[in-house]
Amino acid sequence: MRRYAPGVAAVLCVGVLGLTGCGSNAGAATTTQVQVAPSAPTAAPKAVPSSGLAPLVVVPGGYLKGSEADPEQLSGPFTAELYLDTLSPLPAVDRALLLNASFTEGYQVFRVSPDRRKRFTLELFKTGSKAKAADLQQGFWKQDVHSRKFAVRGVPGVLADARVEVVGSSDQMEAVAQTSFVVGTLVAELTVRESGTLQNTPAPDAALIAILTKQQKDRLARKSG
Repeated sequence: MRRYAPGVAAVLCVGVLGLTGCGSNAGAATTTQVQVAPSAPTAAPKAVPSSGLAPLVVVPGGYLKGSEADPEQLSGPFTAELYLDTLSPLPAVDRALLLNASFTEGYQVFRVSPDRRKRFTLELFKTGSKAKAADLQQGFWKQDVHSRKFAVRGVPGVLADARVEVVGSSDQMEAVAQTSFVVGTLVAELTVRESGTLQNTPAPDAALIAILTKQQKDRLARKSG
């Protein structure tokens, strides 16, 4: 959700492509029965553990899930290694931050607006203590350039920024509204992005992310309380 590497394409594709296959060897006959040894079981893919963070997330109403084929549009739990391999644009830096924070688990939610113009991302990071959560929040926040702060009522200590960035070429623009806050040992980062052009530059949706940030903070506070 944050700290995207330069040149990342902003076009999204919503939907899941299902692939199915079938085959048949009906009609084959033999007069000799051959006993075949059972084949070795296929190794199961490494599963991502379930997470107790899932019930804590808040998403904008009416927004749709992203593409399962795109790892950046992941909605689900992540380990440190999964985050560093698929979501982090600065793996070496973020590895140190997560290690210092005694990171234990994370959860990301990705959603796209029905008109596919806006993309919402929420990331939750569970750390070892309140102090470590604050350090992780600051470490992540300092990796971006923030140009316009704005207030979010009801969320003390929130970090908030609204900016417009050049993406890819000088004609491609992206409006970013971003917040980060800490509740207990959890760090929450929310981002709303919208792509446009120099001739039709979008404005950061600070109003939407302020509402979502307050709702997310309230839900985490109820859990912590």
